[in-house]
Amino acid sequence: MRKSLPVLLLTLAFSCLHAPQARAGKAYGPGVTDAEIRIGQTIPYSGPVSAYATVGKAMAAYFAKVNDEGGVNGRKLRLISLDDGFSPPKTVEQTRKLIEQENVLLIFGTVGTPTNAAISRYLNARRIPQLFILTGNPKLGDAEALPWTIPLHYSFEQEAAVYAKYLLDSRPAARVAVLYQNDDYGKSLLGAFRRTLGERGAGMVVAEASYELTDPTVDQQIISLQSSGADTLVDFSTTRAAAQAIRKAYDIGWRPLHIVTMPASSTSITLRAAGLEKSVGLISATFMKDVNDARWAADPGVRDYRTWLSKYYPQGDIDDERNVQGYITAQAMIHVLAQCGDELTRENLMRQANRLDGLRLPMLLPGIALRTRPTDHFPIKQLQLVRFDGRRWVPFGGLVGR
Repeated sequence: MRKSLPVLLLTLAFSCLHAPQARAGKAYGPGVTDAEIRIGQTIPYSGPVSAYATVGKAMAAYFAKVNDEGGVNGRKLRLISLDDGFSPPKTVEQTRKLIEQENVLLIFGTVGTPTNAAISRYLNARRIPQLFILTGNPKLGDAEALPWTIPLHYSFEQEAAVYAKYLLDSRPAARVAVLYQNDDYGKSLLGAFRRTLGERGAGMVVAEASYELTDPTVDQQIISLQSSGADTLVDFSTTRAAAQAIRKAYDIGWRPLHIVTMPASSTSITLRAAGLEKSVGLISATFMKDVNDARWAADPGVRDYRTWLSKYYPQGDIDDERNVQGYITAQAMIHVLAQCGDELTRENLMRQANRLDGLRLPMLLPGIALRTRPTDHFPIKQLQLVRFDGRRWVPFGGLVGR
């Protein structure tokens, strides 16, 4: 039976009110209104790598600053940040809650390789952006396999290659021992390190030892590696294990050239735990300005960072580089959201995230900018080698990478 005109008009009006697309030339995806953008993430606020909780707190604090300044194109940001304890099953559970119950537009800034790997297929199958995640695992930067996933990082393979090339150029006769975390993080670094050494450096690695993230210490691994006669220790571990390795090597009188990865190089977490005096001579890499380096004392970006930290995250440690990382990651997210204008759909979000063309953020080192393409999902291409002098990381050489 035909509907009467009033009933038909009422039906159409009801449909328009509940349509996922906004009116008047605006296009909205889930979690977006004229007033708000809902964003989800999981962070290890508890568990074995809870030191990284500060990254999530820094992101939230930067979003608070943006909201105080009027939001993004007039819309306030609502960041729903849940604890996953760095447990992949928990990450899956919390992410499903964010998508299916909290109705967020995207997943942003999730920390870690195993956690992001656990949710990447779920999100990509549903065409949900997984943006600026904190991992450099090459599988999670594979634009063809995971077109809806973009890290905010350099590739772990790139970082490992930087250390391998440094040793080939400066210490070609080095006897290298490798400590690595027995998961995708450690194994991807180790694999890239060996590949970069190639035939020329095939005999350089004289010993390897792995550890589990749940191991209480790496003391026995360090003792074993020392017995190999190595004069160089390449440390593909995270903060707690790196601190233990630095301290144990020093305490047993082993003084190798010690290289630690960027995720393990925090002065406030890793080096203080190990002992600053025991950390002298460590080598690592970075892409960020050191807020305590006198070179940047008058730098506008560093001054703005210090002002923001004091006002919006006063409990944040000025010496913790992870707060800078959270700040940079949040700024990248704000840039992409702003570029979307009034077309805040998941599809347009990915279009904008896939076309970063030399985005220079204030806390990136000069010469480093974010660049992405639909076929290239690692925004940071260059790193700076640094050496710890007992107080701060001192850069040496120029930018390395591509």
